[in-house]
Amino acid sequence: MTITTDGGVSVPAYTHTAELAVLLPALEWLVGDIVSGALSRDIFGRALDGGMAQLSTVLRAVPAAEGKLLERGIALIAGCNPDLVVLTQNLRLPVTKAASELVEMNDPGLYRSLSLDVDSGGRKTYTPDLLILNRKTEVAHLVDVKRSLGSYELSRIADLKNRMLAAALVVPDLLYKEHRRLRVGEVRVVILNAENQRADIEGGVWPLSHLDHLLEVAGAAKVMAEIRGLFEREVESNWSSAVARWRAEPQSADDRGGIAKATSINRTDTVCPRPAADKGVQSPVPIGFARPPRTASA
Repeated sequence: MTITTDGGVSVPAYTHTAELAVLLPALEWLVGDIVSGALSRDIFGRALDGGMAQLSTVLRAVPAAEGKLLERGIALIAGCNPDLVVLTQNLRLPVTKAASELVEMNDPGLYRSLSLDVDSGGRKTYTPDLLILNRKTEVAHLVDVKRSLGSYELSRIADLKNRMLAAALVVPDLLYKEHRRLRVGEVRVVILNAENQRADIEGGVWPLSHLDHLLEVAGAAKVMAEIRGLFEREVESNWSSAVARWRAEPQSADDRGGIAKATSINRTDTVCPRPAADKGVQSPVPIGFARPPRTASA
């Protein structure tokens, strides 16, 4: 089933919805938990007192904190869809030489129905930000969340996608053996770009605005935008408060030379799985990129 938006674009109509009013308390707690750990007013204040080196260290924590926010925010919103199992811990997936060569040297049609043993080992590993399984459709998504791909060269993006595809070959075995016999019918990989640029929908690079389609939750992207807004405002408030307090305290001329002249920071760059019936591992398991939603004309 699809619906037509005001712009005449047909999109799927999802059964589940992310209601901002309902989720707001959880969103505020999430933002507060992340900000208080690395970007509180006191932390900013101590950095201002410590000089440029310490201040630079704290400012570099902003993108790292936002990265955590994106991952935890997606997992929180995914809870609106009871069909989803979201895994974020202990996801070091082996990337064997054989799997890498298989992906790099062959057409996807030749390996998309293969599945490798998760115990096959290998020195190289890949750790996704999230592994999302829809128990109803048996489709698993291996997800890598990026704040921005602006600084990524095309070769670097291609290398990331190849590692994800190679790691995806062990996902069916991993979920069956280590996560309560969860059954997977297909594995897809997707890179979510929070800046909504350099999208390649068919090639597995999606803007964060497509979060509704990934989670099959209407309003998911809108809620994620609210989470990011709450984060930005909270960090701005803590920074402004720390600067105001620092300026009000007696400082030497050297200290006031240029540490805190700015008044704002520009951003630079659990759902618990439920037991599933033990149906055994079914083969083959298609591997490939995440697919865009079907439209009415598709």
